[in-house]
Amino acid sequence: MYAISLGDDGAELRPLEPWHAEEFLAHLNRGREFIGQFISFGSQATDVDSARETLQRYADMRAADTGSLHGLWLNGQLVGGVLFLNFHADTGNCEVGCWLEPAGTGRGLVTRAMRVLLDFAIEQRGIHRVEWIAAAGNTPSLNVARRLGMTLEGVRRETHPYRGVRHDLEVWSVLAPEWRDARARTAHSQR
Repeated sequence: MYAISLGDDGAELRPLEPWHAEEFLAHLNRGREFIGQFISFGSQATDVDSARETLQRYADMRAADTGSLHGLWLNGQLVGGVLFLNFHADTGNCEVGCWLEPAGTGRGLVTRAMRVLLDFAIEQRGIHRVEWIAAAGNTPSLNVARRLGMTLEGVRRETHPYRGVRHDLEVWSVLAPEWRDARARTAHSQR
């Protein structure tokens, strides 16, 4: 399987598979409160069997070509991940998302990993439009969308009932030509 280095700080992007259930559960338990501030990701994984079921659901999505899950490891420890949701190669549209435990924050891990995912989706799979949807109060997540050069398309007001509150969701996107232009500018400025 792959392990993609995300820099000189020991960060790697790797597949997150059902056999990682124990490690995944330990990671979720370390970050459950933090992760759960705005999203319910992993909330149903409360023991090894349910963690394995969560990971198997994403493995099945990968097999069906409708989504996938990728872990972020920092110095050998799982600290978060990035994922494809609603992956539709036939229409050229997908949604991406992320989660982190506190030990992974403030390092640019999600931004670096998401660049790998966007390059793959656009250049290898022919995806034309990538969406990022996050709660309006989730500033770190929204900042990733900004750093990736995504455009805020709008706000779906009070659409997300979570923990007794109806949250606004911001919808961001990047189109393939915009992504390619941004990557070309980055490459040019690094010369």
